[in-house]
Amino acid sequence: MSTAVRAPKPGAAPVTRGRRVPFWAWPLALAAAILVIAIVREITGKDDIFSAGTIGAALAWAMPLALAGLGGLWSERAGVINIGLEGMMILGTWGAAFGAIHGGPWMGVAGAMVCGALGGLVHALATVTFGVDHIVSGVALNIVALGAASFLAARFFGELEGGSDVQSPPLPELPEMSIPGLSGALGAVEEHGWFFVSDVAALVRGLTSGLSVLTVIALLLFLGTWWVLWHTPFGLRVRSCGESPASAETLGVNVYLYKYIAVTASGGLAGLGGGFLAMVASSAYREDQTGGRGYIGLAAMIFGNWRPGGVLMGSGLFGYIDALQLRGGGEAIHALLLLVGVLLLAIGIWQITRRQRLVQGSVAVLVGIGVVLLWVLTDTIPGDFTRFAPHLTTLLVLAFASQRLRMPAANGRVYRRGEGH
Repeated sequence: MSTAVRAPKPGAAPVTRGRRVPFWAWPLALAAAILVIAIVREITGKDDIFSAGTIGAALAWAMPLALAGLGGLWSERAGVINIGLEGMMILGTWGAAFGAIHGGPWMGVAGAMVCGALGGLVHALATVTFGVDHIVSGVALNIVALGAASFLAARFFGELEGGSDVQSPPLPELPEMSIPGLSGALGAVEEHGWFFVSDVAALVRGLTSGLSVLTVIALLLFLGTWWVLWHTPFGLRVRSCGESPASAETLGVNVYLYKYIAVTASGGLAGLGGGFLAMVASSAYREDQTGGRGYIGLAAMIFGNWRPGGVLMGSGLFGYIDALQLRGGGEAIHALLLLVGVLLLAIGIWQITRRQRLVQGSVAVLVGIGVVLLWVLTDTIPGDFTRFAPHLTTLLVLAFASQRLRMPAANGRVYRRGEGH
C-alpha cells in the first residue's frame, strides 16, 4: 500500500503542523519549575508551599479533578460536550458510600463507577439518540443528580448509626502504598532545607509516600486512556466521531455506538472522581461534597488541550492551589502571589514580543504587576479570598494560557445518522 502526498495548490495557505515537544524538554521544564518555586520559598520564608505534606495533599485533591477531566476528554473526543461532569461526580459520591457500606471499599469503587456511568448513559441517551442540546442536557443532569443524591442519602443513610439525611456513616478505608525505605531518607534531606535539593526531595517524597491505591489506579487510567485513544483502532474510531462523524459513518463506523461507549465511560470516570472524594479525601459521603469540582475538571480538560497529559498537569495545578489554601491558609496563598505575578509577567512579555497577542499580553502584564504589588503591600490574604483561590486560578489559567487550544472539530454538534450519505 502506497501513500501519495499531494502538493499544495498555488496560492493556497501552507499547512502547518504542531511541533511535538521533545522528551528531554519535560524533565527540563520540571527542573525549571522546581527552581522557581525554590526561589519563591527562599524569598518568602514559607517552607510549606513546597513540602512533602503539601505535595501529597495536592496529589490527593488533584485526583478527583483529574478523573473528572479525563471523563470529559473521553466524551468530547467522541463529539459530545459533557457539562454534566459535576452531576456524575455527585452520583459517584453516593454510589461509593452505598457500595462501601454494604460490600466493603472495593464495592464502593465499583458503586461510584456504576452510578457515574448511569449518569453518562442518560446524557448519551439525551444527546445522541434524542438530539438534545449538549449544554442543556448537561445542566439538567447536574440539577437532577443533586436532587437524586439528596433523596437517596436521606432514604438509605438517614437511619444508619453515624449517618443522617445529609451524610453517610464513616466508610471503610482503601489501602495505601509507599516505596519502602524511601520516605525516611528523603525526609532527612527535606529537613536540611537545602536550596533546590530539599525541594526535589520533598516532591519525590510527596509523590511516593502514603498514596491511596485509588490514586495509583487513577494514574494508570491516564496511561490507559493515552494508549487506547491514540494507539488502537478503537480509539481512532472514537476520535473520528468527534472530528467528522459523517466521514466515520461512510467508513463503516457505528457512530451512535461509539458515542454511547465514550459518554458512558466518561460518566464512569467522573463517578470514580466522586468516589475518590467520598472514600479517600473525607472517608464519608456528604451532601454537596463535590463543591463544583466537576466544572474545574472540565476547565482542566480545556487547559490540557483535550490530551491526557495536559489534563493531568492542569489538575495538578488546581489541586496544588486547593491543598495550599487548605493547609496554609492566607499566608501560604500570599506567598504564592509572588510566583503568580512573576508567571503572568513572563507570559505577557512573551506574548507581546511575539506580536500576535498584543492585547492579551498587555492584560497579562498589567494583572501581573497588580498581583506583585498586592504581595508587596500586604502580609496575608483574607479567608474569603483563599477559599476562592482554586476557582480564580482556573479563570487565570484559561484566560492567559499561551498554548493554542483546539477542540475536536465536531464537538457539540448534534449528529443524525445518514448525514454522511
